Amino acid sequence: MRSWLFAPGDSEKKMGKAVEGSADVVLIDLEDAVTESEKPKARSMVREFLQSQTSGLERIWVRVNPMDGPHTLADLAAVMPGRPGGIMLPKVYGRPDVERLDHYLSAFEAANDIAVGSTKVIVLVTETAAAMFTTGDYAGAPRVVALTWGAEDLADSIGASNNRNPDGSYGFTYELARSLCLLGAATAGVLPIETIQGDFRDLETLKARAEKVRRDGYRGMLAIHPAQVDVINAAFTPGEDELAEAQEIVDIFAANPGVGAIGYKGGMLDRPYLARAQALLALAGR
Repeated sequence: MRSWLFAPGDSEKKMGKAVEGSADVVLIDLEDAVTESEKPKARSMVREFLQSQTSGLERIWVRVNPMDGPHTLADLAAVMPGRPGGIMLPKVYGRPDVERLDHYLSAFEAANDIAVGSTKVIVLVTETAAAMFTTGDYAGAPRVVALTWGAEDLADSIGASNNRNPDGSYGFTYELARSLCLLGAATAGVLPIETIQGDFRDLETLKARAEKVRRDGYRGMLAIHPAQVDVINAAFTPGEDELAEAQEIVDIFAANPGVGAIGYKGGMLDRPYLARAQALLALAGR
Protein backbone atom coordinates (compact mmCIF):
# COMPACT_ATOMS: atom_id res chain seq x y z
CA MET A 1 0.00 0.00 0.00
CA ARG A 2 2.72 2.46 -0.99
CA SER A 3 0.76 4.57 -3.48
CA TRP A 4 -2.89 5.59 -3.11
CA LEU A 5 -4.13 7.27 -6.30
CA PHE A 6 -7.30 9.37 -6.31
CA ALA A 7 -9.63 9.23 -9.31
CA PRO A 8 -12.85 11.27 -9.59
CA GLY A 9 -16.00 9.18 -9.34
CA ASP A 10 -17.73 11.15 -12.08
CA SER A 11 -15.17 10.27 -14.79
CA GLU A 12 -15.24 6.75 -16.20
CA LYS A 13 -12.12 7.53 -18.23
CA LYS A 14 -10.06 8.63 -15.20
CA MET A 15 -11.27 5.72 -13.07
CA GLY A 16 -10.27 3.32 -15.81
CA LYS A 17 -6.87 4.91 -16.30
CA ALA A 18 -6.19 4.79 -12.56
CA VAL A 19 -7.03 1.09 -12.33
CA GLU A 20 -4.89 0.27 -15.36
CA GLY A 21 -1.88 1.99 -13.79
CA SER A 22 0.65 0.89 -11.18
CA ALA A 23 -0.92 2.39 -8.04
CA ASP A 24 -1.11 -0.06 -5.16
CA VAL A 25 -4.52 1.35 -4.20
CA VAL A 26 -6.98 3.32 -6.36
CA LEU A 27 -9.22 5.70 -4.41
CA ILE A 28 -12.40 6.45 -6.31
CA ASP A 29 -13.54 9.81 -4.97
CA LEU A 30 -17.16 10.71 -4.23
CA GLU A 31 -16.26 13.64 -1.97
CA ASP A 32 -14.15 16.64 -3.02
CA ALA A 33 -13.77 15.62 -6.67
CA VAL A 34 -17.55 15.58 -7.26
CA THR A 35 -19.80 18.63 -7.08
CA GLU A 36 -22.96 18.53 -5.01
CA SER A 37 -25.26 18.34 -8.03
CA GLU A 38 -23.29 15.48 -9.61
CA LYS A 39 -23.07 13.20 -6.58
CA PRO A 40 -26.15 11.04 -7.43
CA LYS A 41 -24.84 10.45 -10.95
CA ALA A 42 -21.32 9.73 -9.67
CA ARG A 43 -22.62 7.12 -7.22
CA SER A 44 -24.23 5.19 -10.04
CA MET A 45 -21.11 5.50 -12.17
CA VAL A 46 -18.90 4.18 -9.38
CA ARG A 47 -21.19 1.22 -8.69
CA GLU A 48 -21.27 0.31 -12.38
CA PHE A 49 -17.51 0.72 -12.64
CA LEU A 50 -16.90 -1.58 -9.68
CA GLN A 51 -19.33 -4.16 -11.03
CA SER A 52 -17.57 -4.10 -14.40
CA GLN A 53 -14.23 -5.18 -12.92
CA THR A 54 -13.39 -8.83 -13.38
CA SER A 55 -10.51 -8.84 -10.88
CA GLY A 56 -8.51 -6.64 -8.53
CA LEU A 57 -11.38 -5.23 -6.48
CA GLU A 58 -9.24 -5.48 -3.33
CA ARG A 59 -7.15 -2.54 -4.58
CA ILE A 60 -10.12 -0.36 -5.58
CA TRP A 61 -11.34 1.72 -2.65
CA VAL A 62 -13.93 4.51 -2.43
CA ARG A 63 -13.73 7.81 -0.57
CA VAL A 64 -17.24 8.49 0.67
CA ASN A 65 -18.54 11.80 1.96
CA PRO A 66 -18.08 12.69 5.66
CA MET A 67 -20.34 11.51 8.44
CA ASP A 68 -21.48 15.01 9.39
CA GLY A 69 -23.12 15.53 5.99
CA PRO A 70 -26.15 14.05 4.21
CA HIS A 71 -24.38 11.74 1.75
CA THR A 72 -22.55 8.94 3.57
CA LEU A 73 -25.37 6.38 3.68
CA ALA A 74 -26.36 7.07 0.09
CA ASP A 75 -22.72 6.63 -0.97
CA LEU A 76 -22.42 3.31 0.82
CA ALA A 77 -25.78 2.05 -0.44
CA ALA A 78 -24.64 2.77 -3.98
CA VAL A 79 -21.11 1.38 -3.92
CA MET A 80 -21.21 -1.61 -1.57
CA PRO A 81 -22.99 -3.85 -4.11
CA GLY A 82 -19.83 -3.35 -6.18
CA ARG A 83 -17.68 -4.88 -3.40
CA PRO A 84 -14.93 -2.25 -3.07
CA GLY A 85 -11.77 -3.32 -1.29
CA GLY A 86 -12.04 -0.51 1.21
CA ILE A 87 -13.51 2.82 2.23
CA MET A 88 -11.78 6.11 2.97
CA LEU A 89 -13.59 8.13 5.63
CA PRO A 90 -12.81 11.88 5.47
CA LYS A 91 -13.25 14.70 7.98
CA VAL A 92 -13.62 12.50 11.05
CA TYR A 93 -14.07 14.02 14.48
CA GLY A 94 -12.86 10.93 16.32
CA ARG A 95 -13.19 7.19 16.82
CA PRO A 96 -17.02 7.25 17.16
CA ASP A 97 -17.23 8.13 13.45
CA VAL A 98 -15.25 4.99 12.60
CA GLU A 99 -17.39 2.82 14.88
CA ARG A 100 -20.54 4.20 13.27
CA LEU A 101 -19.08 3.46 9.82
CA ASP A 102 -18.37 -0.10 10.97
CA HIS A 103 -22.07 -0.58 11.82
CA TYR A 104 -23.11 0.78 8.42
CA LEU A 105 -20.63 -1.41 6.57
CA SER A 106 -21.67 -4.54 8.46
CA ALA A 107 -25.28 -3.99 7.41
CA PHE A 108 -24.38 -3.38 3.77
CA GLU A 109 -22.03 -6.38 3.72
CA ALA A 110 -24.75 -8.64 5.08
CA ALA A 111 -27.25 -7.30 2.55
CA ASN A 112 -24.86 -7.91 -0.36
CA ASP A 113 -23.51 -11.32 0.66
CA ILE A 114 -20.07 -9.89 1.51
CA ALA A 115 -18.13 -11.36 4.43
CA VAL A 116 -18.97 -9.15 7.40
CA GLY A 117 -15.95 -7.19 8.53
CA SER A 118 -13.97 -7.70 5.31
CA THR A 119 -14.22 -4.15 3.94
CA LYS A 120 -11.16 -2.21 5.14
CA VAL A 121 -11.01 1.44 6.17
CA ILE A 122 -8.47 4.26 5.95
CA VAL A 123 -9.24 7.32 8.06
CA LEU A 124 -8.38 10.98 7.37
CA VAL A 125 -7.57 11.99 10.94
CA THR A 126 -6.61 15.68 10.82
CA GLU A 127 -9.12 17.42 8.57
CA THR A 128 -11.11 18.90 11.46
CA ALA A 129 -9.71 20.79 14.42
CA ALA A 130 -11.44 18.42 16.87
CA ALA A 131 -9.85 15.38 15.23
CA MET A 132 -6.36 16.65 16.06
CA PHE A 133 -7.04 15.77 19.70
CA THR A 134 -8.12 12.18 18.97
CA THR A 135 -5.38 10.88 16.66
CA GLY A 136 -4.21 8.40 19.31
CA ASP A 137 -7.62 6.78 19.81
CA TYR A 138 -7.67 4.25 16.97
CA ALA A 139 -5.98 1.23 18.55
CA GLY A 140 -8.31 -1.70 17.92
CA ALA A 141 -10.75 0.43 15.93
CA PRO A 142 -12.82 -1.87 13.68
CA ARG A 143 -11.62 -2.31 10.11
CA VAL A 144 -8.98 0.45 10.26
CA VAL A 145 -5.77 -0.50 8.44
CA ALA A 146 -4.32 2.96 7.78
CA LEU A 147 -4.42 6.58 8.91
CA THR A 148 -3.67 9.59 6.74
CA TRP A 149 -3.83 13.33 7.21
CA GLY A 150 -4.86 16.44 5.30
CA ALA A 151 -3.75 20.05 5.39
CA GLU A 152 -6.26 21.89 3.22
CA ASP A 153 -9.45 21.03 5.08
CA LEU A 154 -7.66 21.53 8.38
CA ALA A 155 -6.82 25.10 7.32
CA ASP A 156 -10.50 25.67 6.53
CA SER A 157 -11.53 24.17 9.87
CA ILE A 158 -9.39 26.57 11.89
CA GLY A 159 -10.00 29.62 9.71
CA ALA A 160 -6.44 29.94 8.39
CA SER A 161 -5.82 31.98 5.24
CA ASN A 162 -2.77 29.86 4.35
CA ASN A 163 -1.10 26.69 5.58
CA ARG A 164 2.36 27.34 4.14
CA ASN A 165 5.46 29.21 5.26
CA PRO A 166 7.10 31.73 2.89
CA ASP A 167 9.55 29.01 1.72
CA GLY A 168 6.65 26.71 0.75
CA SER A 169 6.95 24.34 3.69
CA TYR A 170 3.96 23.56 5.89
CA GLY A 171 3.35 25.78 8.91
CA PHE A 172 3.77 24.46 12.43
CA THR A 173 0.16 23.36 12.89
CA TYR A 174 0.27 21.23 9.74
CA GLU A 175 3.63 19.66 10.59
CA LEU A 176 2.04 18.86 13.95
CA ALA A 177 -0.83 17.18 12.09
CA ARG A 178 1.68 15.07 10.14
CA SER A 179 3.41 14.04 13.37
CA LEU A 180 0.16 13.25 15.18
CA CYS A 181 -0.99 11.07 12.28
CA LEU A 182 2.30 9.16 12.38
CA LEU A 183 2.14 8.71 16.15
CA GLY A 184 -1.53 7.72 16.01
CA ALA A 185 -0.83 5.09 13.37
CA ALA A 186 2.07 3.69 15.38
CA THR A 187 -0.14 3.53 18.48
CA ALA A 188 -2.87 1.72 16.53
CA GLY A 189 -0.44 -0.59 14.72
CA VAL A 190 -1.70 0.50 11.29
CA LEU A 191 -0.09 2.09 8.23
CA PRO A 192 0.68 5.83 8.28
CA ILE A 193 0.05 7.33 4.83
CA GLU A 194 1.41 10.75 3.83
CA THR A 195 -0.92 13.37 2.38
CA ILE A 196 -0.93 14.58 -1.23
CA GLN A 197 1.46 16.86 -3.07
CA GLY A 198 -0.71 19.29 -5.02
CA ASP A 199 1.83 20.16 -7.72
CA PHE A 200 1.84 16.92 -9.69
CA ARG A 201 4.39 18.26 -12.20
CA ASP A 202 7.16 18.73 -9.62
CA LEU A 203 8.36 15.15 -9.37
CA GLU A 204 11.77 16.04 -7.89
CA THR A 205 10.15 17.69 -4.86
CA LEU A 206 7.77 14.74 -4.61
CA LYS A 207 10.70 12.30 -4.61
CA ALA A 208 12.56 14.21 -1.89
CA ARG A 209 9.45 14.54 0.28
CA ALA A 210 8.40 10.91 -0.10
CA GLU A 211 11.90 9.70 0.78
CA LYS A 212 11.98 11.97 3.84
CA VAL A 213 8.63 10.87 5.23
CA ARG A 214 9.55 7.21 4.72
CA ARG A 215 12.65 7.81 6.84
CA ASP A 216 10.36 9.40 9.42
CA GLY A 217 8.18 6.27 9.52
CA TYR A 218 5.49 6.77 6.87
CA ARG A 219 4.72 3.74 4.72
CA GLY A 220 2.92 5.24 1.74
CA MET A 221 1.55 8.43 0.19
CA LEU A 222 -1.60 9.74 -1.46
CA ALA A 223 -1.38 10.76 -5.12
CA ILE A 224 -3.60 12.98 -7.25
CA HIS A 225 -2.09 12.18 -10.68
CA PRO A 226 -0.83 8.98 -12.34
CA ALA A 227 2.55 10.64 -12.96
CA GLN A 228 3.18 10.63 -9.21
CA VAL A 229 2.64 6.92 -8.70
CA ASP A 230 5.96 5.48 -9.89
CA VAL A 231 7.90 8.10 -7.92
CA ILE A 232 5.98 7.21 -4.76
CA ASN A 233 6.36 3.48 -5.31
CA ALA A 234 10.12 3.85 -5.74
CA ALA A 235 10.50 6.11 -2.69
CA PHE A 236 8.67 3.68 -0.41
CA THR A 237 10.53 0.62 -1.69
CA PRO A 238 13.76 0.02 0.30
CA GLY A 239 16.89 0.11 -1.86
CA GLU A 240 19.37 -2.75 -2.09
CA ASP A 241 22.03 -0.84 -0.13
CA GLU A 242 19.57 -0.22 2.71
CA LEU A 243 18.52 -3.85 2.74
CA ALA A 244 22.11 -5.10 2.66
CA GLU A 245 23.01 -2.95 5.67
CA ALA A 246 19.88 -4.05 7.53
CA GLN A 247 20.70 -7.69 6.88
CA GLU A 248 24.26 -7.12 8.07
CA ILE A 249 22.97 -5.63 11.35
CA VAL A 250 20.58 -8.56 11.86
CA ASP A 251 23.37 -11.03 11.16
CA ILE A 252 25.76 -9.32 13.61
CA PHE A 253 23.25 -9.57 16.44
CA ALA A 254 22.38 -13.15 15.47
CA ALA A 255 26.06 -14.06 15.72
CA ASN A 256 26.25 -12.49 19.18
CA PRO A 257 23.11 -13.62 21.04
CA GLY A 258 22.42 -11.97 24.35
CA VAL A 259 24.50 -8.88 23.54
CA GLY A 260 22.68 -5.60 24.17
CA ALA A 261 25.08 -3.36 22.21
CA ILE A 262 27.72 -4.17 19.64
CA GLY A 263 30.39 -2.32 17.67
CA TYR A 264 29.62 -1.56 14.03
CA LYS A 265 31.57 0.58 11.57
CA GLY A 266 33.30 2.55 14.28
CA GLY A 267 30.15 3.13 16.32
CA MET A 268 27.83 1.25 18.65
CA LEU A 269 24.52 -0.36 17.85
CA ASP A 270 21.93 -1.26 20.47
CA ARG A 271 18.66 -3.18 20.25
CA PRO A 272 16.56 -0.37 18.68
CA TYR A 273 18.88 -0.52 15.65
CA LEU A 274 18.19 -4.24 15.39
CA ALA A 275 14.44 -3.64 15.60
CA ARG A 276 14.59 -1.04 12.82
CA ALA A 277 16.68 -3.34 10.63
CA GLN A 278 14.23 -6.20 11.14
CA ALA A 279 11.29 -3.89 10.33
CA LEU A 280 12.96 -2.74 7.11
CA LEU A 281 13.56 -6.32 5.99
CA ALA A 282 9.96 -7.20 6.84
CA LEU A 283 8.75 -4.22 4.81
CA ALA A 284 10.65 -5.64 1.82
CA GLY A 285 9.24 -9.12 2.41
CA ARG A 286 12.57 -10.59 3.51
